[in-house]
Amino acid sequence: MKKLQSLLICITLMLPLLSGCGNSGEPLTKTGFCLNTVIEVTLYENGSEALLEECFSLVKTYEEYFSATIPDSDIAKINASGGAPVTVHDETAELLSIGIAYGELSGGRFDITIGSLSELWDISTKALLKQTDASMIPDEAAIGRALSAVDYHAIQIDGNEVTLLNPDARIDLGGIAKGYIADRMKEFLNENGVTSGFINLGGNVLALGPKPDGSPYNIAIQRPFSAEGDAIAVVKITDQTVVSSGVYERYFKADGRILHHILDTSTGYPYDNGLLGVTVITEDSVDGDALSTICFSLGLTDGMELIERTDGAEAVFITDDYTMHKSSGIGTDIPFTAL
Repeated sequence: MKKLQSLLICITLMLPLLSGCGNSGEPLTKTGFCLNTVIEVTLYENGSEALLEECFSLVKTYEEYFSATIPDSDIAKINASGGAPVTVHDETAELLSIGIAYGELSGGRFDITIGSLSELWDISTKALLKQTDASMIPDEAAIGRALSAVDYHAIQIDGNEVTLLNPDARIDLGGIAKGYIADRMKEFLNENGVTSGFINLGGNVLALGPKPDGSPYNIAIQRPFSAEGDAIAVVKITDQTVVSSGVYERYFKADGRILHHILDTSTGYPYDNGLLGVTVITEDSVDGDALSTICFSLGLTDGMELIERTDGAEAVFITDDYTMHKSSGIGTDIPFTAL
């Protein structure tokens, strides 16, 4: 599917973020907390306060569709349905279809029914704890039970009606929801005449066109495990998106291991494949979201092979010796500077 998920990426714009009239040349910006992360939207020419407010309203609306933890959301209703059909919004049906397509592309390595397993590990909560130990690791039997419910084939979509054929399955759209929402925000802004600015949904960074002077946006890729958020490299993009997946996003240490949020759908445990992170550059953020996770799960060799045969996608893989491995378009189609 050629058109066919933190503070991993930092916008390094040199323009000041001032409040004022978008038509005056000064940028307009709004920052808030939604999707369980800090989000930021900045608009240049043709921007307005009303458009910024509408962008944040869109985020809230989609969160109320896609969140697995909001009781009245489409996804929460499906998960609680016991296998009964649930009528959902058009966007939810579309996003579920995209998730299934990426499940097919990845051979199940990317699976939006991973909710039971991710809930069991609860990495986000454990990542906040100052002290962790082996007792924080779920027992093997519990992992096996959760893993048995992970299979995207259990999702049946008929128009706007969604049925979970396995009532124990739990959908979790965290791997693609932010990308999809960023794409819809960009679409809305473009339809309203805004062609210069950027959207940052907690690390999913999407650029609208070039900057007003025609130059690209400088996007910094974070050095893994840097406490200060130092950059390891910078890429320049125009009308594209940059998304990263890495072991350093959310993790805890126990039993001498780093246990992170990217879970292997074949074993039920976090991946341990020699990668620290993967950054993907694509046109659409939902694609970058899914591909960054899939490429990480495939490992360096197979992940790079997938990127090289995917039109419009480039990637930077960081191995555990902090070596950066670039796809063929990085440094040519996508300007790149190692730091």
